[in-house]
Amino acid sequence: MSSDFSIIIPARYGSTRLPGKPLLLINNKPLIQHVFETASATKAKQIIVATDDENICEKVASFSGKAILTSPEHKSGTDRIVEVVEKLSFDDHEIIINLQGDEFGLSPSLINQLALNLSKNADFDVATLCERIDNMDEYTDPNVIKVVFNEKNKAIYFSRSPIPTDRAGGLPDEAYKHIGIYAYRVGYLKKITNFDRCKLEISEQLEQLRILYNDGKIHLGVVENANNIGIDTKEDLEIACSINKD
Repeated sequence: MSSDFSIIIPARYGSTRLPGKPLLLINNKPLIQHVFETASATKAKQIIVATDDENICEKVASFSGKAILTSPEHKSGTDRIVEVVEKLSFDDHEIIINLQGDEFGLSPSLINQLALNLSKNADFDVATLCERIDNMDEYTDPNVIKVVFNEKNKAIYFSRSPIPTDRAGGLPDEAYKHIGIYAYRVGYLKKITNFDRCKLEISEQLEQLRILYNDGKIHLGVVENANNIGIDTKEDLEIACSINKD
């Protein structure tokens, strides 16, 4: 696969549950550096951190990464990425990977696969990943986002609730959890920010529902052993620190 995609890492300083988390240390290295190094191990032609904080910019520069300071008013990482692609005049056909600045431990090969999935599926607007759920704790946890999709791997719905439901009370064979990394073409990425927030998105607090509500097509790539940790809480940080990823 050629290096025909870029990675933009949105990294906001003011997390409600874990303020300043891009700069928090995991095994003596800031989280944002772990994520940047994951991106650097892919086939991306360029990697940019999009942040609202000068301290994060300085930290990224300290390990020779590229960061762009964006507006503190953005409500989502997607909005932050759009500011960057507009500032740098990206072509509308270019593929952008949105790798969240708190996504720790994701395999670089999965990022390459995600970019390829969107490249090969020209009739889809967005591509993302999912993995089969193998235990009831994850299935019932509202912080684990569930997704259902059709035989063409087109997303039908994302939810914090256990979907699909097994009326016998067990774990359905088709239970999958969403891995929160996205591939977009720049032209469609710009469109998303012009969509109004829909009631489903507000209710579930899931931005991807805005895409489905506006007839966008999201491709789901099914993967195994993603081993990623979204760092949202102190507990997540402790788990990440207990894993030797280096």
